Amino acid sequence: MAAISASQVKELRERTGLGMMECKKALTEAGGDIEVAIENLRKNSGLKAAKKAGRTAAEGAVVTRVADDGSYGVAVEINSETDFVARDDNFRAFADKVADAFFAAKSEDVAAVMDGELEVAREQLVQKIGENIGVRRCAVVEAPQGGLVGAYVHGGRIGVLTVLNGGNAEVAKDVAMHVAAINPTVARPDEMPQEKLDEEKAIILAQPDMAGKPENIAEKMVQGRLKKYLAENSLTEQPFVKDPNQSVAEFVKAAGGEVVGFTRFEVGEGIEKEEVDFAKEVMEQAGRS
Repeated sequence: MAAISASQVKELRERTGLGMMECKKALTEAGGDIEVAIENLRKNSGLKAAKKAGRTAAEGAVVTRVADDGSYGVAVEINSETDFVARDDNFRAFADKVADAFFAAKSEDVAAVMDGELEVAREQLVQKIGENIGVRRCAVVEAPQGGLVGAYVHGGRIGVLTVLNGGNAEVAKDVAMHVAAINPTVARPDEMPQEKLDEEKAIILAQPDMAGKPENIAEKMVQGRLKKYLAENSLTEQPFVKDPNQSVAEFVKAAGGEVVGFTRFEVGEGIEKEEVDFAKEVMEQAGRS
């Protein structure tokens, strides 16, 4: 069998991004043929990715894209297991590539968009980094005729798309920034789900100062507090974060626009994270070695 040269290992490392020993092993098994080694690594990467798929990936990044004319935008959440990997240049490059693909496809279908080259790239990244990497979700929003989409990403972890009827790109971005900071539940009061109102009403009725109140008085108090709850949790009614003296609706109206809606993604929201005892894990590994 021909000896594997350092230049072959170097070329395979540059083309795959994998470690030196793994590249040398792959070349040895492929008889020094770099193309065969790459093909074998691609075949094996699926298995390695699958072994890591059961691990919770609740860190990562949210990436947005908006069309130059503001007609539509996408937000995509890409997950990793640790925040350390989420800051890695390889992960960020992959996240950008994924966002570009969803933007071009104008689709929220993760399975369809990730099929093919992107899935191969994901498996190779899993193999290189050693963590579970996954694309969790995508949102595509479109602006009405005469409207536009704005976007804002905070710290790579919170991404917001806003939709306005009228207005301009700077206003749409400012509203997205407000949504990222304040996290409203709905865009307008009339969009609040009835179950949310029922839950809040039950909380209000259970408060000590409601005890013993006549039914008509209690109902007035409930309605007053529900109105306050709606104002606090509806985007249009909230004091604008950059100027609390006006509501978000007033801020947008002054620019000739109207709030239509928003989408807000925060990394890992709704994912139950595993509590890992690293000291125990290290001891267990030491015991097996």
